[in-house]
Amino acid sequence: MLNQTLYKLFQRDLNTLYQEIESYQSENALWIIKDGINNSGGNLALHIIGNLRTYVGKNLGSFDYIRNREVEFSAKNIPQQTVLTMIQEMTEIILTTLSQLSQERLAKIYEEEVLSYEMTTEYFLVHLHGHLTYHTGQINYHRRLFDL
Repeated sequence: MLNQTLYKLFQRDLNTLYQEIESYQSENALWIIKDGINNSGGNLALHIIGNLRTYVGKNLGSFDYIRNREVEFSAKNIPQQTVLTMIQEMTEIILTTLSQLSQERLAKIYEEEVLSYEMTTEYFLVHLHGHLTYHTGQINYHRRLFDL
């Protein structure tokens, strides 16, 4: 039951992420950093992609992926359409993985101690969903501040 709920929530909020990045009218605005704002909308999107492709797609779904967390925050001027394509590809991987998770797998301890303590897979997936929505909200504010 929880896997169906997680699937629907991730589907909804990954679609929201896509819409936020798509809504930037200026491709340059996607990468602006200033006035105490440390991360651009583009970098936050890359961070979400790296995070979910690693912890859901790779670790739970066995999809190949090599994460470079540093590049998630340092890359600049990637074309908006490229970021959108990356979000679409990541969304397919995440939803495929979530659709295949059993209740037994959700109840098992997640194989990597990411948050410095042991947790079940379902607990970590709820955490990852919160991480997704937190950063998507930051992207929304970034867009409204800088995409003038």
